[in-house]
Amino acid sequence: MLYRRLGKSGLKVSVLSLGSWVTFGTQVDTGLAVEAMAAAYEGGVNFFDNAEAYAGGESERIMGEAIKRLGWPRHSYVVSSKFFWGIHDGVNSKNTLNRKYLVEAVDASLERFGLDTLDVIYCHRPDPETPIEETVYALSEIIASHKAHYWGTSEWSAEEIRAAYEIAERHHLHKPVVEQPQYNMFHRDRVENEYARLYDDYSLGLTIWSPLASGLLSGKYLNGIPAGSRATLPGYSWLKDSLTDPVRNAKVAELAKIAEELSCSLSQLAIAWCAANPRVSSVITGASSVAQVTENLGSLEVLDKLDGKQLAAIDAILNA
Repeated sequence: MLYRRLGKSGLKVSVLSLGSWVTFGTQVDTGLAVEAMAAAYEGGVNFFDNAEAYAGGESERIMGEAIKRLGWPRHSYVVSSKFFWGIHDGVNSKNTLNRKYLVEAVDASLERFGLDTLDVIYCHRPDPETPIEETVYALSEIIASHKAHYWGTSEWSAEEIRAAYEIAERHHLHKPVVEQPQYNMFHRDRVENEYARLYDDYSLGLTIWSPLASGLLSGKYLNGIPAGSRATLPGYSWLKDSLTDPVRNAKVAELAKIAEELSCSLSQLAIAWCAANPRVSSVITGASSVAQVTENLGSLEVLDKLDGKQLAAIDAILNA
């Protein structure tokens, strides 16, 4: 396993991490979570990503119970959660980053996890109605109270991240160290262009999600939507159009040739491609079985094989 610093911080996270979106609480129960997390941990994964809104809080509870059953020493793993959507109705309980919500949400999250501290907390989306200054102060206070060690953002614009950093700098508050954006072969602009100045100015770290473009880059949708796939799950029908897009699937078929040359799966190629970007601190992978965890870990071997020629060939396919 490779470990990279989380932005400018001293915290090191595994270049491949395990996230719980879609799986925990929907496809994965506590027993399967224990097995998947154990396999990841044994493979060197030390970063486990979650969010308050995943399965309405059930995902956090399952991950917390799995950690308890596995008996890992607290110093050996990094766990995160994200806040914005909320899991309760009410004007101050959802779609907000106001101080009241954040303080209460982090407390509730810790209770579900059964932990005293989260390592990283994210603002799951920007909140245009709450002043960024209020959010930055609240997050800095949460860190000062030792309920979290670091904070970051998810799907914030470069302008919003810069504003948060400058407010923290001006008032001597804890600064954001990481952003969690979508990043994959079909979704590149924000990471590679919009955030470009932030890496040099603030050493922004990235923990990226959806390296397989919701499964499109696994090749499983080349012949339509198979039974039991993500697009068939309740609440995920919105994915169908993008997963069956003929232009993108034609490119996936071409990428399969490169995967064959490297003796790897399409999924491993896609994950390794993300990890090949030195700006990426960690690639968040998903898995609903130990077999998927094992396959994802195999991406590390592909990363060692990727060279400039192959990366250029991938770019040629994607830009065609």
